[in-house]
Amino acid sequence: MSGPAPAPLLRLAGDPFELGRQHGAARAAHLRSFLGDGLARLNHLLDSPLSLAGLEPVLAAFDTEIERAVPELAEEIRGLAAGAGISHREALLLQVRREVAGYRTVRRPHGDCTTYARVGARGTDPVLAQTVDLNGDLEDQTAVLSVRRTGAPREVLVLSFAGLLGYLGLNSDGLAVGINLVLGGRWGPGVPPYLAVRHVLDGAGSVDEALGVLEGLRLASSRSLTLCDTRADTAACVEFLDGRMHVVRAAQPVHTNHFLHPEFIPFDKLNVFARNSSLRRLQACALRLGALPPTASPAEHLALLSTPPIFVPGTGDVRVERTVAVVALRPAVGALHLVEPEPQAVPRVFSTGAMSGAAGA
Repeated sequence: MSGPAPAPLLRLAGDPFELGRQHGAARAAHLRSFLGDGLARLNHLLDSPLSLAGLEPVLAAFDTEIERAVPELAEEIRGLAAGAGISHREALLLQVRREVAGYRTVRRPHGDCTTYARVGARGTDPVLAQTVDLNGDLEDQTAVLSVRRTGAPREVLVLSFAGLLGYLGLNSDGLAVGINLVLGGRWGPGVPPYLAVRHVLDGAGSVDEALGVLEGLRLASSRSLTLCDTRADTAACVEFLDGRMHVVRAAQPVHTNHFLHPEFIPFDKLNVFARNSSLRRLQACALRLGALPPTASPAEHLALLSTPPIFVPGTGDVRVERTVAVVALRPAVGALHLVEPEPQAVPRVFSTGAMSGAAGA
């Protein structure tokens, strides 16, 4: 039995509505099927079923916040709906699905994303690499988006799942952004972190510029972003909790799923089992990264993340997070190296400025 098809590269160009329309049209059958599968599979994950009508007040509140804070992306969501032949509320649900699912303080001791960056080594280019750990069996919903917005100074390359306008990625100015789930505070209407990643890549060309963009946003949920660029000799882990933002800088930061900044640590809501998993993955990643030579190839970075405990295999339970992709970003050359689960285990390379899906890393 064959697995999901390899993630397609969607080359999107135009004004915000047109970007969304092209994205929606290319993924129309997948997105309609996904929405029809237990309301974007949310009802496979939650104890109490949801309905689109029942979510109307929540979606309306998110719509207001997104329209206010990131109007270009709000317009792109409208285009996504038009292109996919779905309602605007359905297209919006795809962007806020993680916030609608919420979080449980009692979590299974499995995994979420493990992320690291390496910058500043003499004679080498920066690298940002991470696992993508998700529940909901989302491999069939993976795509890579190459985005050229009319009038924008840069191209953006992002990994996407189930119609998301952003998740993680890099831009042609040499900025790369990764993402980790951290648990704490109140979740509610605001800018979903995945949209914040895309907004940063659209609007910033460096870590310092990105921090300025992020300071102007109120995120809808707790998260950590890892950022690096081709200019700075440190990377930044930026943690968000209840409208506050703290930055931890290092030349080789590793982040898993517990807060690192001292002011946020007391508010961490991971239970002891999930925290132990997070600490175990962080320690394993830091140890492996310390042993990796500065001149390591993208394939070596991908391999570092591709075995337990960092790589989290599936259990057959749709509710449990598992590694659905391993990614290495090389912002100096605008390249996204992607490994998908078996049987699509051969690394593929996607680049800004050119369409590339050749095997090899």
